[in-house]
Amino acid sequence: MALSKTAKYYRNNPKARIKHRISSAKAQKKKAAVKKRIECNLWNKKNKNSKKGDKKDCSHKNGKLVLENQKSNRARGGGKKK
Repeated sequence: MALSKTAKYYRNNPKARIKHRISSAKAQKKKAAVKKRIECNLWNKKNKNSKKGDKKDCSHKNGKLVLENQKSNRARGGGKKK
């Protein structure tokens, strides 16, 4: 599998990679982010349709939790689509 542009960039720029990891870690420590993760983890455990390795994610859509493809859920708000 080929690397994405972002992965190639961070592989070739170690200083940028360190800076990115620090900022990501800071963002994930925020109370809102922790609450969101806990909420999704609990929902995944309780949901019958959610199975390990099914390539699905818990997603916050319109104030509700839904099962969604990992790819489409994680791509939202990321790089520009062509």
